[in-house]
Amino acid sequence: MHIGFITSHFPFHNAKSVGGIGTSIKNLGDELVIAGHKVTVFVYNQEADEKFIEAGIHIQKIKNIRFKGLSWWLTRKKIQHEICKTSKFDKIDIVEAPDWEGITAFIKLPCPIVIRENGSDTYFCYLDKRPVKKWNKFQEKWALRQANAIIAVSSFTGKVTNKIFGIDKPFAVIPNGINIDMFFPEPIAASHKTILYFGGIIRKKGLLEIPHYFNIVNEKFPEVNLILVGADMPDKISGSPSTFKMMELLFSLTAQQKVAFKGSVPYHEIKKYINAATVCIFPSYAEALPVSWLEAMAMEKAIVASDIGWSNEIIDDGKDGFKVNPAHHKDFAERIIRLLEDEPLRHQIEKNARKKISSKFSSKITANQTIECYKEIIKNARFKRI
Repeated sequence: MHIGFITSHFPFHNAKSVGGIGTSIKNLGDELVIAGHKVTVFVYNQEADEKFIEAGIHIQKIKNIRFKGLSWWLTRKKIQHEICKTSKFDKIDIVEAPDWEGITAFIKLPCPIVIRENGSDTYFCYLDKRPVKKWNKFQEKWALRQANAIIAVSSFTGKVTNKIFGIDKPFAVIPNGINIDMFFPEPIAASHKTILYFGGIIRKKGLLEIPHYFNIVNEKFPEVNLILVGADMPDKISGSPSTFKMMELLFSLTAQQKVAFKGSVPYHEIKKYINAATVCIFPSYAEALPVSWLEAMAMEKAIVASDIGWSNEIIDDGKDGFKVNPAHHKDFAERIIRLLEDEPLRHQIEKNARKKISSKFSSKITANQTIECYKEIIKNARFKRI
């Protein structure tokens, strides 16, 4: 098969910023190439048009068209044109796109379109209890309704998406996968115990709760460090230009001395931070199926994470991680403290965590599931081929 992907970001060699969706496509694309399929990724919202191949994946960077009032439409037509032009020379059998902002709304292709639900803007606003832009919701709903098939990265995401859009579209559940040969534990010299959070520095991921946990932990373990890795983002509710600046005000004076904010780091460097961590924390209020959790667990890290919806499809509480309501500061801090002081428990959870990822979330497994799903979609779709 020749498989196309549409995305606004992807971890190519000089990518300025990469999120979970781009990482997921990369993990899947690598496995599809190994399995003998051709993969072309159409990356819009780029600074220039460019084509190249990296690690066997064909990448087409697409510069958005800027024209007041019509940029959204013209850019979609450009994406459509590039995909159709590529398919004329080397037929594309299926195209996958994310549900975010309904990029495939008004795009017509001579092959099936499958949308993978990693969380739309409407979905995240719903979980975050914020109003959504009507235009975004309209485009996302239109794209979902017109798609030939839907894949949800978690059952929770699929059900919530159908609910909030008022649709009853069937969906397959295939979780995000990661390369377990890339994310694996490595021996490190003994060092100070460290708590790590990595991901976007933003309210919806529970960042404003973290100071409350760490203040409690710091009272018991003043030597423990907290490391934050990720891009600082503005806060949409308060209007603050920096979520981290808001966090700083919530740390006690002593705890603040043990906090290190690293900002955004290149994707290939995140492994060294995970490997050096004692415990990883993810107190998010809004996710679909977060790749960061999978990466930490694959590297045999004990994690304390949210107990909301999607987490039930990743963590067995007390066995391969802990799940806690992120608003319950004492409970969340207590789980962190247990892992810091009970080394046998922590090591057992670490071993179980990697076993879980290897058995269920390996990109080899999820790629095979995706290939079978694609075959079924193509078989059932009727299109005039180019």
